Amino acid sequence: MAAFTVLFCADPLSPHRVDPYFAGQAALVRDLGGAIALVDHDAILAGNAIAATRRVPADLGPVWYRGWMIPADRYAELAAVLAAHGTPLRVEPDDYRAAHELPGWYATFAAVTPATVWTPRKPFDPLPADEVAALVQPLGDGPGIVKDYVKSRKHEWTEACFLPDLADAGHAARVIARLIELQEDTLQGGIVVRRFEDFGRAAGRTAEARVWWVDAEPALVSAHPDTPEQAPRPDLRAITPLVAALGGRFVTTDMALRADGEWRVVEVGDGQVSDLPPTADAALLFSALAR
Repeated sequence: MAAFTVLFCADPLSPHRVDPYFAGQAALVRDLGGAIALVDHDAILAGNAIAATRRVPADLGPVWYRGWMIPADRYAELAAVLAAHGTPLRVEPDDYRAAHELPGWYATFAAVTPATVWTPRKPFDPLPADEVAALVQPLGDGPGIVKDYVKSRKHEWTEACFLPDLADAGHAARVIARLIELQEDTLQGGIVVRRFEDFGRAAGRTAEARVWWVDAEPALVSAHPDTPEQAPRPDLRAITPLVAALGGRFVTTDMALRADGEWRVVEVGDGQVSDLPPTADAALLFSALAR
């Protein structure tokens, strides 16, 4: 049996091979003495975990997943099917949800991340202005941003992300409605509103670092995929114990330097579905997974 196994997404056009986006990472796994197996990401999203795993051998023992994002409920379905066949995911569903969705990690990181409120919401169901006003009231006035439990629409910054003044509930309701419209049926969990903090920028974008943690140890510090040419080196002393407190086996933290010189956590994610920028030394990451 291989030293470790990683499940990758199959190529939708050629399901017997790895999705080309992850082919280099799969090659690294093999170079490190690991094995790979393939899952059908479209079938996972469709709620058919049995079909999604038909090419995964039984009794592989614990495995990592590395691929496209999976909603937390669908991840739980995938985990249950795999575990029933002797191939459990190393990241358990509760830990995946805690890192993947903001309500799961916010309390742990509250001291080092922007103040945040949220409310559950179904796709296509906008929030009326009075509910928006009640939601954002704890944040006070000043600028903010909106997102769902997992992702923002930062590339539609003015229409579906940025709130110039949290006290303007009417404008906030319109921005939230546009976010919900654009997310369509991919809206995850609900609506999140965060206070806007002033971070350093490069070429008009926040210069972030993505820290990859394996069993609460920093295995790799990479650029953020949005700014792959930037390589900030964050101070990890304040957040190392917080990552340990969160408890996930494979976690990412996106960090940025605030204008006052303090490193802040912008986002937390599950490392299995976090994007790895092409400038990153992926061998460091997969060596940590192999151990």
